[in-house]
Amino acid sequence: MIVMVMGVSGSGKTTVGKLLAQSLHWEFSDADEFHPPANIEKMSRGIPLEDGDRLPWLLHLQPTIDRWLLENKNVVLACSALKASYREMLCRDKQRMKIVYLKGDFELFAARLKNRENHYMKADLLSSQFATLEEPEDAIIVDASQPLEVMVLQIKNHLMCG
Repeated sequence: MIVMVMGVSGSGKTTVGKLLAQSLHWEFSDADEFHPPANIEKMSRGIPLEDGDRLPWLLHLQPTIDRWLLENKNVVLACSALKASYREMLCRDKQRMKIVYLKGDFELFAARLKNRENHYMKADLLSSQFATLEEPEDAIIVDASQPLEVMVLQIKNHLMCG
């Protein structure tokens, strides 16, 4: 199974995803590592990505997801997947993939981004992420303001029961 933990920057995708993967004894992967250098450079300069920038990133992720599914790997993937069309491109098998949406408000995530070090995604891009975000209707929705342990437990409970 592949669990895609999605949300805007600062929602906790990587932190929650790593903790979830550890608790399940699964692999963890961060979709940020699949961005082409041009995208990282653009975001580092505070320029929001557009659909045309994201397409090569999504196309780079697809064969990796296909391989995980083919190999029956259990993976937690941290991935912004802000638009429904992006999630459609990445959800290669709806039976064996689950989406977890870390939901929260602008102020919470902006505060987190201001305290984050050594990351190319800066707080000034958060507005563009919220503008791009199309909240999923078919996801496990988790309140991102909760303690990490609570979020991970909620996700695990949904995965085991749903």
